[in-house]
Amino acid sequence: MSTNNLSYSDQGGTDSAVEVGQETTPTSSNAGAGFGLFSVDFKKNDDLKEMLESNKESLKLEAMKRVVGLIAKGKNASELFPAVVKNVASKNIELKKLVYVYLVRYAEEQQDLALLSISTFQRALKDPNQLIRASALRVLSSIRVPIIVPIMMLAIKEAASDMSPYVRKTSAHAIQKLYSLDQDQKELLIEVIEKLLKDKSTLVAGSVVMAFEEVCPDRIDLIHKNYRKLCNLLVDVEEWGQVVIISMLTRYARTQFTSPWKEDGVFDEHSERAFYESDEEKTRDETEAKPYMMDPDHRLLLRNTKPLLQSRNTAVVMSVAQLYWHLAPKNEVSIVTKSLVRLLRSHREVQYIVLQNIATMSIQRKGMFEPYMKSFYVRSTDATHIKSLKLEILTSLANEANISTILREFQTYVKSQDKQFAAGTIQAIGRCATNISEVTDTCLNGLVLLLSNRDETVVAESVVVIRKLLQTQPTQHSDIIKHMAKLFDNITVPMARASILWLIGEYCERVPKIAPDVLRKMAKSFTSEEDIVKLQTVNLAAKLYLTNSKQTKLLTQYILNLGKYDQNYDIRDRTRFIRQLIVPNDKNGALSKYAHRILLAPKPAPVLESAYKDRDRYQLGTLSHTINTKASGYLELSDWPTVAPDLSVRDVEVIEPVKIHHSIFPFTAHPTPALHQGWSWSTLSPKLQIHFATFQYICSSPNSPPFSYFTSSYCTSLPLTSLPNGNVAKEASSSSAEESSSDSESDSDTHTDSDSGTEHKKKTKSKAKPKVRQPTNWEANSLLGVSVLACLTSKIQLALTLLSVPLSVSGPAFVPEKSHDLLHRMTGKGLSAQYQFPRQPCLYQPTMVSVQISLTNTTDHPLEQIHIGDRSPTGLNIHCFNTIECLEPDASVTVFMGIDFNDSTQAANFQLCTKEDHFSVSIQPAIGELFLPITMTELDFRKEQGKLLGMNESSATITMAAENMTSQPISRPVATVANLGVVPSGQDNVHRFAGKTASSGAVVLVTVELRESSTALITINTEKSVMGSMLLRDLKQALAQA
Repeated sequence: MSTNNLSYSDQGGTDSAVEVGQETTPTSSNAGAGFGLFSVDFKKNDDLKEMLESNKESLKLEAMKRVVGLIAKGKNASELFPAVVKNVASKNIELKKLVYVYLVRYAEEQQDLALLSISTFQRALKDPNQLIRASALRVLSSIRVPIIVPIMMLAIKEAASDMSPYVRKTSAHAIQKLYSLDQDQKELLIEVIEKLLKDKSTLVAGSVVMAFEEVCPDRIDLIHKNYRKLCNLLVDVEEWGQVVIISMLTRYARTQFTSPWKEDGVFDEHSERAFYESDEEKTRDETEAKPYMMDPDHRLLLRNTKPLLQSRNTAVVMSVAQLYWHLAPKNEVSIVTKSLVRLLRSHREVQYIVLQNIATMSIQRKGMFEPYMKSFYVRSTDATHIKSLKLEILTSLANEANISTILREFQTYVKSQDKQFAAGTIQAIGRCATNISEVTDTCLNGLVLLLSNRDETVVAESVVVIRKLLQTQPTQHSDIIKHMAKLFDNITVPMARASILWLIGEYCERVPKIAPDVLRKMAKSFTSEEDIVKLQTVNLAAKLYLTNSKQTKLLTQYILNLGKYDQNYDIRDRTRFIRQLIVPNDKNGALSKYAHRILLAPKPAPVLESAYKDRDRYQLGTLSHTINTKASGYLELSDWPTVAPDLSVRDVEVIEPVKIHHSIFPFTAHPTPALHQGWSWSTLSPKLQIHFATFQYICSSPNSPPFSYFTSSYCTSLPLTSLPNGNVAKEASSSSAEESSSDSESDSDTHTDSDSGTEHKKKTKSKAKPKVRQPTNWEANSLLGVSVLACLTSKIQLALTLLSVPLSVSGPAFVPEKSHDLLHRMTGKGLSAQYQFPRQPCLYQPTMVSVQISLTNTTDHPLEQIHIGDRSPTGLNIHCFNTIECLEPDASVTVFMGIDFNDSTQAANFQLCTKEDHFSVSIQPAIGELFLPITMTELDFRKEQGKLLGMNESSATITMAAENMTSQPISRPVATVANLGVVPSGQDNVHRFAGKTASSGAVVLVTVELRESSTALITINTEKSVMGSMLLRDLKQALAQA
């Protein structure tokens, strides 16, 4: 009978006939509100009671569906408990399932009635249907009555030995319920957990580990024998089980393995294969000294969790990420970066958790997320808390190389309509200015410009951040303090006004004329100011009284009198304290002597730190890490042991499986004669017959690859259970044996780490070279297609490169003849080397800087094989000169190199080698040598300059000698310092120079404007703010000393 045909009566007291399965609506004011399938009033559920007590199974089943529907809607159906519990012994499987679903929900509330059915639940534990057995155990464990604990314990033990993995999984869930009811059963439950941990079913693994974490998380001895099994089963476990297992194995690994983070650690790539104990590993030379060898079980865990980074479940990806963060060597942690960035495309809640963890990671290892910096740019649709986290990450990733890009992004954020986010951006700019000294002045100038903003929140936050920055170098920024004092009347935000007052009071000796006037204005408006402003006004009055009492004595007394009768008791107390401190009398004469040291003592500059700096004390991905407080149930990660515990505790006896030799079965057109040595087609299983028939068909095709291509990889995947009980083929063709060995070597290589790559290469060189065979037609066709595709790709890339022509490079305006010592003859054992920058475009690569090196042999014997050896940093791109086979005594030779400094003044370190010796040398470029001069008109110069304003502009004023205020004395020092081109100018007092960075091609514009009184204004516009600051420093020094 359908439940959709419902009739409702709007008149109270009418005895309308109620059909079976229908609901009636009683007379009440909320009858209309309760209209629907499920109503709040349960008088209409009388028909459900009748249906549950009916003799027809169909009515009972329909009633239970409606009851479960009530529960699903969040309605209270506890009144039906007596009627439902009567059907617990029903023989209808579907009905019994629904009854158990209901009882699991209400067994704890209706304990007395549930106890009456204990015997029925016990009988159901023996039911042939696994779902009924599991449901009965679930209901039994939901009855929270201590008196039935022995019954529950017995049921859990029996279920733990059940043939069905689903029932065993349910018993693992019941363990946690019983432990929360009676913790005295812990020892018995541990025995059950130990038994279930040996279970090989992936359905049980996650649940029993959860029970282990709840009951006995400190009993890691239970994990020893099951560690490798859990690692191997991890990929096939359901997703939430994977999360639990990974969390547990993370804690286990921190107690059983030594730290892979040792600086001098050398990682053995072959250590993971030791687990399988093959003959090749046993015969390997073990006498090599290695400071650190990764435990094979440690490597097993890392290798088996890596594929889970591709999981669709964000919790699984986050668990693997935290495992690598806490367990993997530092050079392997970066593999989780791309997966975490992928999660940022998910829902807002997921983004919040992932960004919190990335914020913690980025503080310690900026290089992990720097390539994906654009993924953290703020979008207009992001919520405020997401914006704040992205802002935090961008600030942590800021360094000298990318600060220009980040500050340009921050300029946009400051204009956001979200005031909280705009204020956070200003704080981030302050942190960048503190962490990167090269952009401190640039950030300060940008913040000062924000003081003219119409938004009070932006102005207030700018004042606060400027105050913190000025504390780091107050002697250099008295002009900024004066500017802030002039804007004081227009600023209304209390915190901003208080910050300006504090600055003026702290550095009142640097602004002796402005400070008394500000105090006079504050005396007029004292009574109408906020409390925080009043407190700073009192402090300002006290400091001025001590430093300039002649002008401010009366003002100070007036302000102290106003504060004495203020409504706020904090201000009254502060006023009394200040009066007794600065105004001497008979009682406090001794204290007043120290007033100057107390009020005007030098204050330490505030440290602008990330809010996520200390969160790494909690395990990533946990609730404690999210809330930054230790949550209930949180298990801390232990420190790495100094000495690794016994490795043999994880060894288990493994029965050797039957192995199929990697050989080729001599198939013919008819499969029966093809099987030799006692094998017959009839003895093969149907599954194996299909495998062999498929291969025979593939190999019979004229365009198919040779059959030996498939043998080594395919035979290992054949199902062992489908093999007959015959003898395995003992002979194999030589070609297939060679191919299988090469395949196994290549497979093993893919699972090793990059740490011992050099050692591995040395070992492979000593191996015999494989035989070279001619490629077949099938291979040749494949290789031909690949080579043609590669050729076309390279041609297209070359064409695209030629189409994107940058600004034209001109010749150098001046080439300094100064050379630098690269290698002294005493250090180089007679080999002398000097280098200089010829300022010519590099022939080897456009992004490289050309370096000219002069080599001289000062010995009395020839020097052979002079060449470039190892170089650092690792990613440094150097084009070396060709090896000099012989350099005669007293002879010299000039060679050229190309170095890509990547727009940085970081030194290029490499080894200059001869046949007998190696010498470590270093080339340190000046900032001006990293540019290339470009041709540009004055109009183009102005256009480019208009694009590079704000934080992309650096300027300074210098004083020059009067005789140097002409064109020639200006151009010569600039051209000496930097490789820039001269831009024609229509003004006599303005000189312009243009260039671009060699590596990235960023435009660099320099303007020198001559002013009155022998002063000149130097302005540099470039998006490379760090390079601009360094160039400005060198130009100031060169022009001032010209």
